[in-house]
Amino acid sequence: MSTAATAVEQVVQARLIISTQRSVPMRVTLRYRVVDPLAVRMAFPAEYSLDEVPPDGAPDGSVQGAGHEVEWVFARQLLAAGLDGPAGIGDVHIRPALAARTVVELRAAEGVALLQFDCPELRRFLWRSFLVVAEGEEHQYLDADRALAELLG
Repeated sequence: MSTAATAVEQVVQARLIISTQRSVPMRVTLRYRVVDPLAVRMAFPAEYSLDEVPPDGAPDGSVQGAGHEVEWVFARQLLAAGLDGPAGIGDVHIRPALAARTVVELRAAEGVALLQFDCPELRRFLWRSFLVVAEGEEHQYLDADRALAELLG
């Protein structure tokens, strides 16, 4: 490891695209962890979740949306590739947009979310993650036993 850090976290501003004429600002937390060196995480505030919660609150009695952020996990390499050209298959697609922006498209059974980010913020996050684990060196940090235990959970 090139530094003592084991994680990178950065809060960035994004715009949730509602229509061609309307978008809303939202705070997104980007995370990178050495224990999962191939992945990045994008965490969104709970109020943007499409999960169904009963009107009287969650099963555990908590208030709807209280404290449970929504997190998407995808390949760090996908984020890097999407800054320079269209990238992605499946649930996450990333592509450059006009005016030094990047569009992230998240697809789920509940619908599709389009988010727009400023490229410099995403590049800064990636750069910081590469300081922790250099690109191409991720295999040195993989823990197959831990990954298997998480999968079998």
